[in-house]
Amino acid sequence: MAARRLCHRGMAAGSRRCELCGAVARRRCGRCRLTYYCDADHQKADWVGIHEKICQLLIPIRTPLPSHLSEKERKHGTEQLVKRQKYITDLTYSTAQRFVLDGKHNEAVPAALHALRFGTQVYGSNSVHLVPAYLLLAEVSAGVGNLPQASKYLSQAQWIVLSTPDCSAALQYQLHRSLGLFYAAQENYDQALYHLANDVYLASSTFGLKSLETSGGYFHMANVFFHQNKMDTANSLYTEVTSIWHAFLLKSLQEQEQILEPRPETAPFTEDKGFSEDKMTEAQQAEGIRVLNAILEIREQAPKQQPGETARVLHALAMLYYLIVDLSKAGEVGMRAFDLVQQLPQQESLETISHLLKLINSKLPKTKFSV
Repeated sequence: MAARRLCHRGMAAGSRRCELCGAVARRRCGRCRLTYYCDADHQKADWVGIHEKICQLLIPIRTPLPSHLSEKERKHGTEQLVKRQKYITDLTYSTAQRFVLDGKHNEAVPAALHALRFGTQVYGSNSVHLVPAYLLLAEVSAGVGNLPQASKYLSQAQWIVLSTPDCSAALQYQLHRSLGLFYAAQENYDQALYHLANDVYLASSTFGLKSLETSGGYFHMANVFFHQNKMDTANSLYTEVTSIWHAFLLKSLQEQEQILEPRPETAPFTEDKGFSEDKMTEAQQAEGIRVLNAILEIREQAPKQQPGETARVLHALAMLYYLIVDLSKAGEVGMRAFDLVQQLPQQESLETISHLLKLINSKLPKTKFSV
């Protein structure tokens, strides 16, 4: 149902506030009847962004508990309320994050705002649990071109982290990365590199020097050096990022093959130590596609070509597309890698790429990428 049809007019002026901007509301959702908006545009934006998913979930949350309940019933009702609020906090955050991964920053605004709002209700206004929501809102704001608002969200996140002595390094590296990207957008490259260096240090101390988490800091540092025209440093960092992704994806591909192979029977509760639990999240998949394609474009447009490095990026991309079951792209990129490696004096990766193309062909209706 269109958002325009989900309203009722005639509320008392000033009695309710818009869900998105806080202005005086003149419209109300006709389904939950508990959510208000200043105009049709904000109602539609909220409906498309998140409200369609949470409309009915809001009813038990925003409906007060009956006054006649016993103390035990009231305690149970409060516990259920907190569980529902936590669920909506996670749902709105993941929804906003998915919009951001798809490059739809405007659509992400309502869900990101709800994630912060419900998170505040659950954890309190100064809780470290709110930092991811503030960082996400900063990214969304920067994505729609509102750097002053992004700065406010980052300042709030930074204040919470500095006020939390036992804040984890995993959360601190995310803050420094967000600050680094913010300063890079302002072309304040010295500050950007300062925060991104902290990002790499904290991520590597938590996840390891060769982790995907650390590779993100390397990539953003490389971009800063690229904009400063410090190409030798940028190229070495792009090479390191490619190497980390290539190694991770090759290991993931090998583990997937082992899982699919027939295996001897074992005792039902025997611990299986042969496989890693280090799997890609949806966000990491999107980051891998974005990062590797960006490096590929830089490699292909460079005045001085490095075909070995380009082939390595293509191979990594082909493996990534295969693992997320985008077989058409996997085959196309894999063939480009295969053709390029054939032209190199050293062809160590040719057999590995050929094997990948055979795997791709085995999952297609008919052979498409022959080697």
